[in-house]
Amino acid sequence: MSFWGNMFPAFGSLQVILLAVLCFLATLALCWRPRNLPPGPRGLPILGNVLSMMKDPWSYAKWSKKYGDVFTVYFGPRRIIVLHGYSVIREALVKKANDFSSRPLDQAFLSPDGKTLGIVEEPYGPKWKEQRKFALMSLRDFGLGKRSMEGKILEEARALGDEICKKDGCAFSISQMMQSAVSNVICSIVFGCRYEYDDTTFENILKSINRVFSTKVVEYLAKVLPPLRVIPSVRRSYQELMQHQTKLLDHIKDRIREHEETFDPNDIRDFIDAFLLESKKRQGDETFTFTQQEHATIVYQLFLAGTDTTSTTLRWALLYMILHPDIQGKVQQEIDSVLGPNLEPSMEHRSKMPYTEATLTEVNRLAAVTPLTVQHATSSDTTLRGYTIPKGTAVEIVLLSVHHDPLLWPEPDKFDPTRFINDAGKYVKREEVIPFSIGRRGCLGEQLARMEIFLIFTSLLQRFTFKLPEGAPKPSEEGIPGPLHQPVPFMLVAEPRK
Repeated sequence: MSFWGNMFPAFGSLQVILLAVLCFLATLALCWRPRNLPPGPRGLPILGNVLSMMKDPWSYAKWSKKYGDVFTVYFGPRRIIVLHGYSVIREALVKKANDFSSRPLDQAFLSPDGKTLGIVEEPYGPKWKEQRKFALMSLRDFGLGKRSMEGKILEEARALGDEICKKDGCAFSISQMMQSAVSNVICSIVFGCRYEYDDTTFENILKSINRVFSTKVVEYLAKVLPPLRVIPSVRRSYQELMQHQTKLLDHIKDRIREHEETFDPNDIRDFIDAFLLESKKRQGDETFTFTQQEHATIVYQLFLAGTDTTSTTLRWALLYMILHPDIQGKVQQEIDSVLGPNLEPSMEHRSKMPYTEATLTEVNRLAAVTPLTVQHATSSDTTLRGYTIPKGTAVEIVLLSVHHDPLLWPEPDKFDPTRFINDAGKYVKREEVIPFSIGRRGCLGEQLARMEIFLIFTSLLQRFTFKLPEGAPKPSEEGIPGPLHQPVPFMLVAEPRK
């Protein structure tokens, strides 16, 4: 069936009326524009610029060449200001942070019920500051940046290595294993335990996380435009997505209830216990925000933010290693010179391994796992580059535009760690590499993610050499466009190092 057949099957009379009203309202929204908005491509009634985005995932890059680094698009009737390029992104998120650090009130894609916003979706203000400060302090208390957290990550690196050994030189896909390892680190922080990789409950958690991260454009539209849910194909797809959100949230609530039954204020075991303790301390406050639903939502967001992005980055890292065996060899030489065959890596070793650090920075740059950030919004009427942007306007931050900018990176599509190595062989940090975004809404779990990527990557290359299976075609480096920029599925062979 054609795209239009899927989008608009046969309607009843009520559905036709609803769509007609919706079409009229959307046309009004598209025709009325505040004065001095950034320019942008014309959109269709109801859909705005959605069809162009679906047809060409690189539409933003093409539109930026025509309209500049600040332009306007429409997702359905929603107006979105797009920021394209490092200079304008830094200007908005850092220099004008007071104006560009909020969230759209009509989005909440990372809220399981669409109402409880947690940390990720909460607009900029006192509640967000309070919850973020608590989350950061709690993560630090459970070892974020300390050796206790390193121990949890290295435990998973060993478990992952042992699973790889079971393949005994045969070709395999590492996707599921890698996601299990990274998700288990989050489980140890939040639940105080880890799962075996073949545990049915664990497999269902990962399945739900994958489904949420593979949200389709039409499902985003259904969230923004509820009347679209009368279309049977849209309704089925949207309901399936909601079911996976509910399954993940129900599991989290079950674990919270278990913690409530065994809670001991003198023995705080994990993040759930820390939240319960804080909730009990603040129950008399007039501005009480540590509710049970808020608790479940924050844990839900920690799972989503802390699983797929990190595991996808590590899969890209291994793909680049099998495609560039000379670089893999140089990384292994450095690992051997610092760690030898038996010493486990530590974050203290990172400064002694400049080429490895440069390689992982180049992975973050070229892979661009998060092409876009979670949408920002303006908290007041503001101006940017001479344009007027009204309060409450959604703002799209295109990180991909920074990491693939040929003015910043000569031959931007080439994998080249030496971009970050100076003549003295030292690692050189570049402020334009921003995989975790910048400003007040920078990723809450950035420090944890950097620890996981470095420790798991070095542990694996210390134990194995990764290669393409004999006779296998060379995998593409282009990846699959989406909310996460995923590598195309690929097989590899892991040879234990002598």
